[in-house]
Order: sequence, then structure tokens, then C-alpha cells
Amino acid sequence: MRISQQTNNAKFFQRATFRQRLTARLVFLGIAVLFTPLYLAAAGKLDIERWLNPCGFRQKYNLPCPTCGMTASALAFVQGKILEAFYIQPAAALLCCALIITAFLAFLIAVFGVYFSFLNRFFAEVKIKQVILAAIVIILAAWALTLAQNSL
Repeated sequence: MRISQQTNNAKFFQRATFRQRLTARLVFLGIAVLFTPLYLAAAGKLDIERWLNPCGFRQKYNLPCPTCGMTASALAFVQGKILEAFYIQPAAALLCCALIITAFLAFLIAVFGVYFSFLNRFFAEVKIKQVILAAIVIILAAWALTLAQNSL
């Protein structure tokens, strides 16, 4: 059996339904709307600090908050400084990477109508509780790193 026939039998790709394409468009648009202010801030056309400062957690407890540095990390990520983004706030950089991959897949589904079969398996096996728990663990681990960096 030829390799092309084996790949075709595995059905890695399938034709996206109208609902899948519409959902993909909305996901892509949502991620684009999220990254637009970050891009504008990185270009110096928008002052995000005006809306986000001062941090109430830092003022009350004199410690960086669990999400401290997320904006700075996201700005570094948008500027293409990916390693710096991971150094500033690993959870934010990981979130940005996940959003970029999601936006890329959503773009392919929305524009070309190609739906990836592994997405069905992913959505069937991964539960929302697992995603929330993983996000909490990642944020707490990043907070521990931020606290360790500030204590040095």
C-alpha cells in the first residue's frame, strides 16, 4: 500500500462543516481582537499601563500578584521576543503560544474548510475541569518563579 493511501485511510483531514467553519471564524476573530491592543501597545500607539496600573494586590500585600508580568510578557511576545516573554512570565508566554496555534488552526478551518480529525479526539478526551486545573497549576508555578526572581 502506498504512503498516500495510508495517509488517506487515516483521515487526518476532513471537510469542515458550516458550523465548524463558523466557529473557527469566531475563534480566529476573538484571538485577533485580543492581540490587537497588544500589537498597538507594542507599537507605541496605545497606553495599556493607563488602564492596568496600579496593581491592587501589590499595594495591599507588597508582593507581586499571581498574574504579575502577564501584560509585559504578552507585549514582549507580540514584539517577537519569545524567550524574553517566557522569562518575564512563563504562564503568559505559554498562553500566547497556545492562542497563536489555536488562531492558526482556526484560520485554516475557516478559510480553507479543512478540519483536522485530531481535534475531535482532543475535544472528546479533554474536559474543561482539566484545562482549568492545568491553567491554575501553570499560573501558580509561574507565580513561584516570579516570587523567586523578586527575592534575588
